[in-house]
Amino acid sequence: MSEVNETPLLLRAARGEVLERPPVWMMRQAGRYMKAYRDIREKYPSFRERSEIPEVAIEISLQPWKAFQPDGVIMFSDIVTPLPGLGIEMDIAEGKGPIIASPIRTQKQVDELHGLEPGESLPFIKPILQSLRSEVGNKSTVLGFVGAPWTLAAYAVEGKGSKTYSNIKGMAFSDPTILHQLLSKLADAIATYICYQIDCGAQALQMFDSWAGQLCPQDYETFALPYQQQVFRKVKETHPDTPLILLVSGSAGLLERMTPSGADIINVDWTVDMAEARQRLGKDMKVQGNLDPGILFGSHEMIRDRILDTIRKAGNQGHILNLGHGVLVGTPEDNVRYFFETAKQADQLLAHV
Repeated sequence: MSEVNETPLLLRAARGEVLERPPVWMMRQAGRYMKAYRDIREKYPSFRERSEIPEVAIEISLQPWKAFQPDGVIMFSDIVTPLPGLGIEMDIAEGKGPIIASPIRTQKQVDELHGLEPGESLPFIKPILQSLRSEVGNKSTVLGFVGAPWTLAAYAVEGKGSKTYSNIKGMAFSDPTILHQLLSKLADAIATYICYQIDCGAQALQMFDSWAGQLCPQDYETFALPYQQQVFRKVKETHPDTPLILLVSGSAGLLERMTPSGADIINVDWTVDMAEARQRLGKDMKVQGNLDPGILFGSHEMIRDRILDTIRKAGNQGHILNLGHGVLVGTPEDNVRYFFETAKQADQLLAHV
């Protein structure tokens, strides 16, 4: 077998190789839509237990691998997982998301934050990633992930999920000095965390800037982009060959502004036609996405048609097939299975269209 064929498909796509079909995985592919996951949740009701007890997190991470054989196996975790290691205590409430006990609102609180020592504060990450690499070998790509500085800052300042982001925007527009210091500290910690995940076995990393789409373009370029760049620049200094994926939720109006982030791959959501996204991002930028997660509630015919349409528009180079965001709760498992089966047969299906 040639060396090229022994390289996982997702890494070949990240290199820009011409491929017969795109690699395929799904965000939140390990999660509540799967019965196997819900069964484990009954035994371990705390999200932190599920994600921080290595053998449990490993089992959950591998559930979709065993069921669907995706081309990417992502570590089961959360974007706020590293925050306690910086001195920001948090918990993750079932169905509500992260809860920060003492939201960051003052200069003193920012000054008291310390650097991240992932080997000490996140001892469970290494056995999880090492085990995933051992399990999937070169049949799939092990993905790690982190939250971006703006999104983690938003959680830290708001104290929980938000619809208005009024606390962090209030800080941004009235006391930006404190916010910039917080963002820079978070960027350093996130870069350290990414490098640690790579050293532990992650072969590609996705950074979620889930809340940056709530910023107008001017504020995106002030509060999100420079800190994305800080993270990726630091990672590339020591790990230049690891593909880095950037996701910004609701990014239709920001695509061109995401290209200078330093990411190798931009995740495109479903509010942009893939052909248009390709044109706006330029031929050198690789892309991931961009199916509407809601399509998985549709008929098999509709799922197949949308998969083929996206693949056709993305072309046979530099595209990772994915949803525009995570799998929705209640999605029929059979439709997820059909999604993966269809994606893997895409080259044959397109030949007959």
